Amino acid sequence: MSVPSIAQQIDDFTTGFDAQIGDRLAGVFAGEQTDLRSAGVPDAALGVGDPAPDADLIEVDGSTTTFSTARGGAVTVVVFYRGAWCPYCNITLRSYQETLVPALGERGVGLIAVSPQTPDGSAQSATNGSLSFAVLSDPGNVLAGKFGIVTEPSAAARAAHTELGFDVADSNADDTARVPFPSVYVIDETGVVRFADVHVDYTTRTEPEEIVAALDRLPVR
Repeated sequence: MSVPSIAQQIDDFTTGFDAQIGDRLAGVFAGEQTDLRSAGVPDAALGVGDPAPDADLIEVDGSTTTFSTARGGAVTVVVFYRGAWCPYCNITLRSYQETLVPALGERGVGLIAVSPQTPDGSAQSATNGSLSFAVLSDPGNVLAGKFGIVTEPSAAARAAHTELGFDVADSNADDTARVPFPSVYVIDETGVVRFADVHVDYTTRTEPEEIVAALDRLPVR
């Protein structure tokens, strides 16, 4: 039995979620997504051929590491996600665990997930998704900012979140609502970006097979 694509899982979730929250709130989020798509990927977003920046990151146990240390000089897939509060992120990370991790293991490639949430939030992501890969906190979106992919929910979306009993700032390590655009980067052994896929619409994500195909295009060293 084939595993449903991330897009199909998100479509199924969104149908139920929109029915649950009603047309008015669903319309707020749909409007935000339309605006994000219209604005497009920021010009500052890193792309293929750019050197990967470095920054301090926090492990789930609260200890400090760096992005370069976490990569360990190996080819690495880096996933920027919004947080454990984001259902689209949870669907994506679980899918990566189920279908991407085995393919990466066969290729000797690492996987790191990065979000601006607190270490406790990272631990929640890891636990809820039964994730076997590194889940790291990027306080203040320092690393995401160097990648040029930081945004934040619109005022209308934040008001809708409040109606639903939630505020992004409560989950973030710096108490702001700033989050990264959901993005996937492949970084080679030398620290150069070899694949970049930035999703300004947070309801769309990079499918596992796209990542594997990008890895298989890398030159053999």
